[in-house]
Amino acid sequence: MRREPTARQARLATELRRLREAADLSAREAAALLGVSPAQITHIESGLAGVSEKRLRLLAANYSCADDELIEALSVMATDRTRGWWEEYRELLPTPFLDLAELEHHATSLREVQFLYIPGLLQTEEYARAVYGYRVPELPSEDLELRVRHRMRRKVILDGPAPTPYEAVIHEAALRIMVSDRAASRAQLVRLAELSEADHITVRVIPFDLEGFAGATSAMTYAESALPKLDTVVRDGPHGAAFIDSEAQLSAFRTLFHRVEAVSLAAVRSRDFIHRLAKEL
Repeated sequence: MRREPTARQARLATELRRLREAADLSAREAAALLGVSPAQITHIESGLAGVSEKRLRLLAANYSCADDELIEALSVMATDRTRGWWEEYRELLPTPFLDLAELEHHATSLREVQFLYIPGLLQTEEYARAVYGYRVPELPSEDLELRVRHRMRRKVILDGPAPTPYEAVIHEAALRIMVSDRAASRAQLVRLAELSEADHITVRVIPFDLEGFAGATSAMTYAESALPKLDTVVRDGPHGAAFIDSEAQLSAFRTLFHRVEAVSLAAVRSRDFIHRLAKEL
C-alpha cells in the first residue's frame, strides 16, 4: 500500500476506473472477474495499490477494452519504476512540485500559455527567486532556496541530450512586469531570447495592441503523452496546481491553445520583440 500516489500513479488508477465504468461493471463485479476482493479493486483505482502488467491486461480483457494502443500505454505506466531527481525533494516540498516534474519528465512535448509570469522552465534563477520571495506569508530562506533549486532542476528536460519539444505563448504583460529589479528583468528577457534560438524551443508573444483578444484566462501547461487521451493540463489556482485529464476538458484546452497560438506573433518576430523590450530596460 502506498501512503500517497504520485500524479502518474493516480492517472493510471483513474484510467482503469474509467475502463471499468465504460464496461458498466461495479467494483464488486470487477473483483469477482479477477478473483480478488472488492477492496483490492478500490485500492487499485485510488492509486494506493499498484497493478502488475498481467493483472492490468486481464482487467482490460474483462472490461472488453479493444484499444490496443491505450492498453500498451497503460502497461508502460504500470511497470514504470522511474525514481527521478525530483524524489530528492519528497517531504521537503509540497507534492505538486514533484508531480509537475514527473509529468514534464514523461511528456512527449510541452505547450505553455502565460499572461503574468515568464514560464517556469524559462525563468532565470533571479527571476524565480523574486517570484517565490513575494509569497505571503514569507517563506523561510531555506524553503525559498529549495523551490528555486527545484525550478532550475526542472530545466533538464530542455537541456539534456534528447530535449523535450517545448512551445510557450507569452503575453506582453508578462514580459513587461518587473518581478525583480531592472537588471534582473533585462537579464531574464535576454535569456528568454537566447532560449528561443534553440531548435526544440518555440517562443511566441501576444502583444498588447492585439485587437479582439479575450483569452487572458487560458493560462495553462499542456503536457502531451503517447496518446491524446492520456494528455494532461496543469493550471495554477489559489490553492496550488490542478491536474486536468478528462477528455472533454483536454479537447477544450487544445482548442484554447491553438487559438492563442494562432493570434500570437511568429517565432522570429517574437524574438525581435523580446530583444527590443530588453534594450528598453
